Amino acid sequence: TRATISFAPSFGYELCARRVRATDIETYDLSNWRVAGIGAEMIRPQTLEHFAEMMEPAGFDRRAFLACYGMAECTLGVSFSPLWTGFTTHHIDCDHLSDHHEAVLLDEDDTRGRGRHFVNCGVPMPCFEVEIRDDNRVLQDWQSGVIYLRGPSVMSGYFNLPEETSHALCADGWLNTGDIGYLVDGALTITGRKKDLIIIHGRNIWPQDLEHVAETQPEVRAGDAVAFSAPNSEGEELCVLMVQCRETDPGKRNNLVRRLTALVRMEMSLDCYVELVPIHSLPRTSSGKLSRAKARLDFINNNDMDMLDAAAEEVRLRVASA
Repeated sequence: TRATISFAPSFGYELCARRVRATDIETYDLSNWRVAGIGAEMIRPQTLEHFAEMMEPAGFDRRAFLACYGMAECTLGVSFSPLWTGFTTHHIDCDHLSDHHEAVLLDEDDTRGRGRHFVNCGVPMPCFEVEIRDDNRVLQDWQSGVIYLRGPSVMSGYFNLPEETSHALCADGWLNTGDIGYLVDGALTITGRKKDLIIIHGRNIWPQDLEHVAETQPEVRAGDAVAFSAPNSEGEELCVLMVQCRETDPGKRNNLVRRLTALVRMEMSLDCYVELVPIHSLPRTSSGKLSRAKARLDFINNNDMDMLDAAAEEVRLRVASA
């Protein structure tokens, strides 16, 4: 259609790159596409790089990528990257970020820490104020905390939900987004969502890191894994990784589970229970995003405490035999 502006979450670009036929790419004309917006979920730079490489023969220019951040409570946009500059990232030491809530840059070839690229989501729109807070304390640049917003399009409240409204909105109009991120020279970077954070023995673990480990395996596609924690009978949290699997051979399925268990242990020093589930079975929100909270609730409801204790023991056995 020679459209010039189109937005999608990361999984939309991943889906296009996966479904397009290589023989059809040169029949398309994407040269007019000047704003390829990305938002709605954590932005995956590897997905965007893959899409840009595949669509370059169709005239797609990677400078069209425009990373942004928004939420329904702000109807809708909050921050946007500059036009026609492509997306930029910070290569951050994830271990330091989890332990000290501070974003420390790594060189691309730095092997001292477990690095991850976070996509910058630009500066807030005019009349918007953004603060990064730890409880009620406002944090400085590069310090990670909860994102608070105040601006002309922030909601007045959730309809007929006064308790939820009081938790989200301060009396002076600041909105607690529940998202985690940091600011640098006024530009916002998102690192996760507070309610999705996994805490094991006092250690903060981002579910996206576990899901990324799963998606590096050839049997697992982007968006086919979801991570969360669930309590056992002693109140201790068990780390769980649910993976949609198209493989039907029992031997190959068992191999994938053992491989993922060992990879998580090796890369993250974490014992994790891996469960393979049928395709299209992971819960999603109305906008198509994976719902970690619903997946966690379903897992707890479908498994009693004895099963969770048995799962924890199974993890220990898998790790010992890996």
